[in-house]
Amino acid sequence: MALFALEEYQTRWKKAQSKMKTAGLDGLLLTQEVDFAYFAGFHTRFWQSPTRPWFLVLPQSGNPIAVIPSIGEHLMRQGVVDNIKTWSAPDLNDDGIGILSQTINNIGFSNIGLPYTMESHLRMPLADFQALQEKLPTVEFRDDANIARDLRMIKSQAEVARIEQACSIAGKAFARVPQTIHKEQSLAQIFRKFQIICLEEGADFIPYLAGALEASGYNDVISPAHDVKGREGDVLMLDTGLIRDGYFCDFNRNFAIGKIDPMVRDAHKILTDVTELAIEHMKIGTAISAIYDLMQKALTQDGFKAGGGRLGHGLGLYLTEWPSIIADEYMPLSDNMVMTIEPSIEMPNGKILVHEDNVVITAMGAKRLTPYYGEMEII
Repeated sequence: MALFALEEYQTRWKKAQSKMKTAGLDGLLLTQEVDFAYFAGFHTRFWQSPTRPWFLVLPQSGNPIAVIPSIGEHLMRQGVVDNIKTWSAPDLNDDGIGILSQTINNIGFSNIGLPYTMESHLRMPLADFQALQEKLPTVEFRDDANIARDLRMIKSQAEVARIEQACSIAGKAFARVPQTIHKEQSLAQIFRKFQIICLEEGADFIPYLAGALEASGYNDVISPAHDVKGREGDVLMLDTGLIRDGYFCDFNRNFAIGKIDPMVRDAHKILTDVTELAIEHMKIGTAISAIYDLMQKALTQDGFKAGGGRLGHGLGLYLTEWPSIIADEYMPLSDNMVMTIEPSIEMPNGKILVHEDNVVITAMGAKRLTPYYGEMEII
């Protein structure tokens, strides 16, 4: 069942079709989970199976056409796409390419756009894509002019509400950590317990959870859990991307085990201060590069320096979306962009500390979607 009313998806189709007309595209061919969710309201965890390809054709006029494995037909018919073509998959001889090429031919495309940019992929075997091109010798496969990416980047009010709900659930889960996590637990035990807490608070599932449990900071922010138990003065970091109704939150919290190392306390204060500074300056029309420069300068002080990499990113149907808060991204912030703010600091001991929050850009400036977190709490 689609997450929103039909009108929400019709608006998305019309916006995409207007952009297609400007770009000179007859249609789009979409194959990724995120695009099925955005344009077809199709949500399933079955994407974890890599066996079957899925195709969505959005012409410059008219409604989208789903060309999908027959296993997905019943669920697709509960959504907003009513033109559905299926085949019995997997088919070792023709896994949907015949029916897809016939669909494109019947519409009469002279060209069709595919997502070409970063954060996209062609979710079909390269051999099948070659076969599709051979079956459509008069159809030009072109860059989609970032149409799908750019539309997903600016959220509707309904999408913002979904993300805010996910953030609220994670915020409630983080608030329970000092009372429910014990310092004698290993990081693996903490991960399991935290995911249970998230589910209890209303998460549908938790596709992403990373963290650390190390002395006076940590060395990376993407590690899986381990069975080593924490010690007095260690830092526990939990970074979650949970999903509620199809949309992600993405933020972390740092906790101290038993007591706080003064250096860690100072670093954490810098991070939270820089986060508030960024929120203050994130206004419609402000270049993302300017926010990056502002944060970089503010992070470097008193023996501390800015950590490497980007300092935030977009958020929505993906855990991380376009754009990135980096020095070379000159795109202006726009109304209803949902962004993470993710300053990272390198401490004198060589370890890092990261703090992350989520905001939406509005006419009144950046609005927090995640609860404020000041001093690091002690477990």
